[in-house]
Amino acid sequence: MNLAHTTVGRRQLLAGTAAGGAALALAACGGGSESADGSVTITMVESITSSARTELLKSLIADFEAANEGITVELVSPPTEQADQKIQQMLQAGSGVDVLEVRDLTIGPFTNNSWLYDMTAETEGWDGFADLTDQAKAFATSVDGKTFAIPYGFYGLSLYYRPDLIAEAGFDGPPATWEELVEQAAAVQDPSQNRYGYAFRGTSNSIGQAMSALEAYNAEDIDPENAYALADGSTIFSSPASQEALDMYIELFRTGSPQSAVAWGYPEMVEAFTNGSTAFLLQDPEVIAAVEASSLTEDQWAVAPLVTGPTGKATWPMATAGWGVAESSEHKEAAVKLVQFLSVDASTTFAKENSLVPILQSAGEDEHFKTGPWAAYVTMTEAPETYLSCQEPRGVAWWTEWGQRSDTDMQMILTDSLTTADALKGWDEFWSEKWEG
Repeated sequence: MNLAHTTVGRRQLLAGTAAGGAALALAACGGGSESADGSVTITMVESITSSARTELLKSLIADFEAANEGITVELVSPPTEQADQKIQQMLQAGSGVDVLEVRDLTIGPFTNNSWLYDMTAETEGWDGFADLTDQAKAFATSVDGKTFAIPYGFYGLSLYYRPDLIAEAGFDGPPATWEELVEQAAAVQDPSQNRYGYAFRGTSNSIGQAMSALEAYNAEDIDPENAYALADGSTIFSSPASQEALDMYIELFRTGSPQSAVAWGYPEMVEAFTNGSTAFLLQDPEVIAAVEASSLTEDQWAVAPLVTGPTGKATWPMATAGWGVAESSEHKEAAVKLVQFLSVDASTTFAKENSLVPILQSAGEDEHFKTGPWAAYVTMTEAPETYLSCQEPRGVAWWTEWGQRSDTDMQMILTDSLTTADALKGWDEFWSEKWEG
């Protein structure tokens, strides 16, 4: 909701003959059109779909339509696990989509294939751009200084924990470091009581959480503009600190997580925390809404800042997603209007309802984002010397390939088919070759 989404990372982009057929079927169901009276209908496609989120979008779209007479918006909501593939199919077909959800995982492939419209000219003339946070502005201009998408919010990891369970295990408070997390998770763990320490992510973008450990252990040497690289230009995977971090992370799985977590993705790990069977969960703020809706009472859960590495620091890469316009759209003016509408006041409503770090500077004064489970995020943003802001290279054209490679390798590590040393060596070679090529 880990976009970070869900985010945070999380879908595979596939193409082929069968995909092309599906694309044509989808295209036939939607796409911009113009009536004789000059009114237009544009199609918007979301990616991280849920029933509540779709209803919220419909409400915001209704507000947009009321303020923009003559523009009608049709919302298409594919099932989440298929959505990015469906969006790619529609973009390949060159019809069926005007406005689309663009994630940090997909902006690289989409722009590399020239599927997104460059909104730079419209953004430069848009008053709303000045109201965005620095993070939002950075993502909005992240591809060669051009605007192919405007973010609707950010996902950043923090630690969800059970105060009651860690107190029973003899601890005064939540862990502040990765080492303490391993210690507390092992102490809480009691399979005979169906009680486990950590909700481990064993599959489907499993590398995302492992990278949080590697980046924390390399915090003082990392390149803030590319968290997969160190200041000397070498990959993060070549560092001795990364070997220590990955070994520690796998120990967290061995001693403080259910063994079934080898097959857990995002839904399973969140469910394990919200149903009360695990004491710790490292996840994005989108989970706040899920926990609030669960059977856990207010005193049974809390949120703490991201755990730190040996130097007392952590890196805090912010995953994100936003709204863009298809290059193939025949109604770009109306499509850009919708993107800009969703990026002003409507964005704060969207961030609240989806538990996202907001994109507007003014939202920081909203009490909603200052209290309760959001307080940990305030703590991190107010301590930039401890929680170091950085960017992961999610926009590279080979990000999907990396996700597939790392998922396979993590499965092999967890099933004792690959050593951590060999995995790191392979990852170092992978990234070194990509950067050199």
